[in-house]
Amino acid sequence: MRKLYRFLFFFLLLLGTVLTGQAQEMGSVAGTVQTEAGEPMPGATIFIRGTFIGTSTNRDGRFTLRTDFSEGPVTLSVSFVGYESREVTLTKPDNAVKVQLKVNPTQTNEVIASASRVEEGILQAPVTVEKVTSQQVLRLPPPDVQVGLNHFKGIDVNGTSMLMNSLSTRGFNSPKSERLIQLTDYFDTQSPSLNVNAGNLTGLPEIDIESIEIIHGPASALYGANAFNGVLLQNSKDPFVSEGLSVRVRGGQRSFFDGQLRYAQKIGDKFAFKITGAYLTANDWLANSTVATSKSVEFRNNAQGSTLGYEAVNRYGDVAFKVPADYPFADLRPKTLFMPGFEEKTLVGSDDQAKSLKIHPTLSYLVTNSIKMTVGANYNRGTASYQSSSRYRLKDFGTNQFHGEIKGERWFVRGQSVQDYGNNSYDLNLLGSFIQNSPIATGSGTTYAQQYFSTYLTTYGGARQAGQTDAQAQTTALNAAAKFQIDPNSAAFRNLRSQIIADATPGKGARLNPSSLLNEGNAQYNFKLTETADLIVGAAYRKFRLGSNGNLFSDEEGRIQNHELGAYSQLTKKLLDERLKLALAGRVDDFKNFKPAFSPRASVVYSADAARQHNFRASYGRALRSPTQLDQYIQLDVRQVLLLGNVDNGFQGYTPASIGANIQPVSTDIASLKLERLSTYEVGYKGALGDKLVVDVNYYRNYYNDFIGAQRFIGNRDGSRPTSDQLTFERSRTATKAPFGTPFQEASSPTRVLQVWTNANQEVRTQGAALGLTYAFAPFFNLAANYTLNVQDRSDVTDAEFQTYFNTPKHKYNVGASGSVINHLSYSLNYRWAQGHEYGTPFAVGQLSDYSATDAYLSYNFVQTGLTVQAGASNLFDATNVQVYGGPQIGRLAYLGLQLDIK
Repeated sequence: MRKLYRFLFFFLLLLGTVLTGQAQEMGSVAGTVQTEAGEPMPGATIFIRGTFIGTSTNRDGRFTLRTDFSEGPVTLSVSFVGYESREVTLTKPDNAVKVQLKVNPTQTNEVIASASRVEEGILQAPVTVEKVTSQQVLRLPPPDVQVGLNHFKGIDVNGTSMLMNSLSTRGFNSPKSERLIQLTDYFDTQSPSLNVNAGNLTGLPEIDIESIEIIHGPASALYGANAFNGVLLQNSKDPFVSEGLSVRVRGGQRSFFDGQLRYAQKIGDKFAFKITGAYLTANDWLANSTVATSKSVEFRNNAQGSTLGYEAVNRYGDVAFKVPADYPFADLRPKTLFMPGFEEKTLVGSDDQAKSLKIHPTLSYLVTNSIKMTVGANYNRGTASYQSSSRYRLKDFGTNQFHGEIKGERWFVRGQSVQDYGNNSYDLNLLGSFIQNSPIATGSGTTYAQQYFSTYLTTYGGARQAGQTDAQAQTTALNAAAKFQIDPNSAAFRNLRSQIIADATPGKGARLNPSSLLNEGNAQYNFKLTETADLIVGAAYRKFRLGSNGNLFSDEEGRIQNHELGAYSQLTKKLLDERLKLALAGRVDDFKNFKPAFSPRASVVYSADAARQHNFRASYGRALRSPTQLDQYIQLDVRQVLLLGNVDNGFQGYTPASIGANIQPVSTDIASLKLERLSTYEVGYKGALGDKLVVDVNYYRNYYNDFIGAQRFIGNRDGSRPTSDQLTFERSRTATKAPFGTPFQEASSPTRVLQVWTNANQEVRTQGAALGLTYAFAPFFNLAANYTLNVQDRSDVTDAEFQTYFNTPKHKYNVGASGSVINHLSYSLNYRWAQGHEYGTPFAVGQLSDYSATDAYLSYNFVQTGLTVQAGASNLFDATNVQVYGGPQIGRLAYLGLQLDIK
């Protein structure tokens, strides 16, 4: 793939040389951009309309650029956030251009490109969309820019550690954000192995973000599979436009340090490059819940505090042992004993630092004034905790991304290759379990778990014979057995921990080290049919090559290859003096493992006034979600359950609760996976009421079919239903005194507790609404508030055990203020609150309490030097802020910082 990109680059460079062989009359354009009061405006952008030639003003508001006047007049497009854009037409070179911009505090002139894949005013977008500017990005609280997006309506953040955060819109949140795609400059940044959007670990350094756009709701018609509940698009700064050096350093609580650097430079009129780097480290947020794991996850579990022991949410290595049927004391039969396990901070040990390293070089070349080519590479590495079927410590986890693009005013061709690396990552559940099941001494056949349970049973029996009650004997046995769990402070524990973490052998080690590749390409062309009608057509192809050496996928015989192919089109027509905009889009996707599927979207936007300040929208969209690569091909033993992919012939088995002594087993049949489908109806209004108030309101209804969820059952790993003899063995296999979770015993058993992903046979419905208000009292005081409602309708869900994991607060809101004083002092303050709700993953299921946080930011800019002093805090008052059940409390992080911008 790298050789292909090099070939394409030099081929396109040669093509550009041919295309630009014609003579050009280049001229200089220079001038100043000011406010109406005559104050200079640093950072204003200037483009030659219809070209990629552009620049930005320096700290004195001055700019200069060169352009071609050989084909007649050129038009300068001048813009700055919070001001009305202006256009200036020049017939010849001019070095004394003076442009004054008028304040537009409502920012209703913002332009987006994500909603329709062509540029349009944000007020006229056919669906609900948010745009976050570069100035707003720098005001968002640390350490992950995506966490700050929960300030906006309809966006939920799911944080499982300091740097591992995922976004969701309109319900069914999860730590891996599988229903929302995340793009950087339209390139997918997901990990090919885990199919996880790892917060901003693989995104842009904040110092290079030009804007962020978030589409709410289905977008498969234009973006393909998994643009199901939304799209997150980060746009980087153009080195042709944003030149110079920017450096930012911040430090604060929890040993927090964040250093970022961006340097961009034009080389003549044709070339520009930039290099962006970022390094962050801090003491990570670690989970510490000792609440008993839900029986929907561990059906054998005991109550919290039980003297039989119990499995806790954030303890790992709570190995279970079912008391055998031939044990002489009936009060203990057929109960299950649990070892106490280890806390997360104990197993993570010295790996408790959150870390992120990003290096992003980019080279751009103007083939012609209206054709630009860009190639780049993104190197990303990070350490964080991730939660899905288990808790994982992703240590030095990262991606290498190589991408290239060539685009004109109406078309583009893009391609990229992404490879991820697990490096030194490991599974905490496996680590704890394998430590417990390790031999006590070299050459010994007795493990810590066997010694623990043997001591418990022997002590219990002796206590009962001595006249103690069942409860008393359990307490006595628990205290005696506890002495035989390995001491976490001992050298033996440290050696075992290091040995198991370093071992990626399935059934022996906890190391998680997949290395998979995603290669993709896409292209689009926009046909201008008439002055009021446009037709865009596009196509995309992606290919996965999954690799884990049998450690995560069923790839023992080599990489698993999977592919997707799609083509789309959108027709847009404007009527009634362009106040009515109609759009019809559709996309067909084909898959290796699933039937082709069609995703349509129809929308109408009506501007009720000539100034287009009051805009009503309605849309219908149908989206599809392809099961993740893990859903399709996983093969992972996490001790209490074996996770298997489900794209072959399905499975047959029995419900776990029915597998017990003297109980007739209840059978279950699980079909192989299909695509998940969503239909959404949405109406909304976005407009400016006067010159100060902006209102954005929407209502939607979702209808999910073939909903993908997890299901656990007792079955054979080959998909067949267990025989009577196999069920009998499953009920009594612990009679050999081997505990549940003994790696080799369970690995050799064909009958296991299995978990696969499958489709629900009933429709799942949700609905919701969101309201956003922004009132610009003055440049120094802007007030914003928003409210979001999300409701799941379970009235027709007939299978109570099918887990949909809606994981979304019914009510949530934000209230905030921001502004600038005398162009030097800037601030923002935001309070958010979300109602508690049930949150479930295959790892843990439970109830979240109401959670809230107050975020604050303050900066002072010394304009003449380019230096900005910053201070801020996330969760300023250290309020309850657990966003994922089984995840950590996200506490306060206060910081001070400096930023230097030299143009």
